Amino acid sequence: MSEAVNKSLRAAGDRAKGLAAVFQGFKDFISRGNAIELAVGVVIGAAFGSVVTAIQNGLIAPLIAMIFGKPDISSLWVISGRNDAEINVGMILNALLQFLITAAAIYFIIVLPLNKLAERRKKGVEAEPARPSEDILLLQEIRDLLAAQSSTALRADTNQPPAPGTPEAPGSPEARGGSGAHRL
Repeated sequence: MSEAVNKSLRAAGDRAKGLAAVFQGFKDFISRGNAIELAVGVVIGAAFGSVVTAIQNGLIAPLIAMIFGKPDISSLWVISGRNDAEINVGMILNALLQFLITAAAIYFIIVLPLNKLAERRKKGVEAEPARPSEDILLLQEIRDLLAAQSSTALRADTNQPPAPGTPEAPGSPEARGGSGAHRL
């Protein structure tokens, strides 16, 4: 009976070690800069999408309604054919017009003013933003150093050997079976 219990405990320990390795790999994946940057880009893109929608609904659609009598010209030109087939030229024109007007609105409302501001800053007319404080600079330096270190998951993905001085490197105390208590 005790042999079966010992076998079960060893198997449970092995599963726990495997689970720890999975969680370590997940932690390495999440802490990679590109996953976080991608998430931030998606969130910012979604927020910017609502700005574009507001410009479309609040400015562009009313302009089209003033010109054509309705905010949507997709039913303006429909060509009927055989077997109830319809070629909707108005829908294509509506999509092109919406795109061009939206692109122009984005350019003149957002891009052009930001370019002018950058130009003024370059000439020295507009003051540059204040330099970050020392604690922010220190945090940025720490972030950059951490980003420069290759993680276990990244090395596994690219088949790179561990960097010298890392716990996985040959000759390190951890690789020789040491405790690694000297690490921070």
